[in-house]
Amino acid sequence: MRPIPAGMLDAAVEVAYLSPAAHGAPVHIGDPALLGIQDLSRPDYGGPVEMQPGDVPVFWACGITATEPLLSRKVSLAFTHSPGCLFLTDIPDSTPTSILSPPTRGVDPLITDLSPELIPLCFQISHNPLLYSLASKRAVTKIRQLESTIGQDPGQRGIRALFVQDELLRSCLALSHATSVAITTGFPTNCEDNPPDETDGPPGAIAMATMLLSLGKQVTMITDRRALDMNQAIIDEAVSLGVLKTAIPLVTFEDSGPDSALHFLCHHGDPSKPRYDHLVAIERSGRAANGNYYNMRGINIKHLVDPIDDLFLAAKDIAGITTIGIGDGGNELGMGKLKDKVKALMPSGILIACDVPADYAITAGVSNWGGYAVACGLFLLHTCPSHQRYRNRGQRLEPMTPQMIQDWTANLPSVDKEESILSVLVKYGIRSGKTGHLDMEVDGLTFHPTHSDIITRLLEVTRVSTTLK
Repeated sequence: MRPIPAGMLDAAVEVAYLSPAAHGAPVHIGDPALLGIQDLSRPDYGGPVEMQPGDVPVFWACGITATEPLLSRKVSLAFTHSPGCLFLTDIPDSTPTSILSPPTRGVDPLITDLSPELIPLCFQISHNPLLYSLASKRAVTKIRQLESTIGQDPGQRGIRALFVQDELLRSCLALSHATSVAITTGFPTNCEDNPPDETDGPPGAIAMATMLLSLGKQVTMITDRRALDMNQAIIDEAVSLGVLKTAIPLVTFEDSGPDSALHFLCHHGDPSKPRYDHLVAIERSGRAANGNYYNMRGINIKHLVDPIDDLFLAAKDIAGITTIGIGDGGNELGMGKLKDKVKALMPSGILIACDVPADYAITAGVSNWGGYAVACGLFLLHTCPSHQRYRNRGQRLEPMTPQMIQDWTANLPSVDKEESILSVLVKYGIRSGKTGHLDMEVDGLTFHPTHSDIITRLLEVTRVSTTLK
């Protein structure tokens, strides 16, 4: 471990990355406890390293690690080094004829590709516990292109005013490290209709869920009790249509006491044992400052909404739970992070602005697009060798195979899949949020050409970047 000032992390990562046959890029940046290290002042080997204010603990794989198996095997002869005492020569390890040329055996060929676009960049993705992640410049550029694409505003709602760069990138990086994700959606904006829900939200939620499932994550969906049976039927049809990889648990949350949220989020109500490590809200009604819930027309729909906001509020005090909100108007759960902008810049913002923040707030012209972009971003990260090496803490795993890529690709959103799930919503009487039309539209925009075009553009960014080497 070496303490690195936060402002120099990118430089330290790049320098280390350029020596893949030595230490290579770091395997962990952040809280030592995430590696099982409880006390930095008591290292197993060598002396402690003093941390200064503003420093971040950065961990590399180390040759000293080999000491343990050598001692346990009791070999008769072995050459190693003492902590901090290395054997240096005047022969560069990059010299083609060097007797110390970098070994290729056991070194992932993807990591020895030192192309500038594969150099990792460093991003903080959690404050409690402190955690950073890495992704190549190429992957970062592609995800920023996704973010730009979903920022289009054909409905002229003024959503660009709420944009914050890299909220999508940091959300995708955080979710890539996830184990168990809970997703919630549902905005009963058509309060005079039955059902009152809108077509924005569920397609994006399902798109994220199926990609997370394909990457080995556990996924749970949270809904309102009034919509439980309908949403269960929608999930079942999504599975039968191949839009959702497999069935997922669908649960509800109701306020039954002061510790309801804590017990819902954590096993036995123990904050040290969270049941989920990520909460994601997409086009989910968000609680305003006065405790009510408003649609964009300023109508109070509180009577149709369960208090799922309480989970996001409780998560702020539970280490290890990251929250993400996706919205397109500022009145959605999680958009409280942007409430000052919403109040100042969005129509009726002072009344409708959600007051409940998320750690990350993704804004999009239509919230479904944000869900599609998250799915595409996760795909990009899982085909990024720099990110995968870091996520696996430097352990050499099986290389990506055509079968793995095929499965991940099959779980990306597509025009056909999104059109089919929208038709399912319409069949159940779910209407467009802006117009109330029971038709193939979302937020007043018809599926063809608007939504199909956005999906096509997202896939063009995603698939062009994918290579198998």
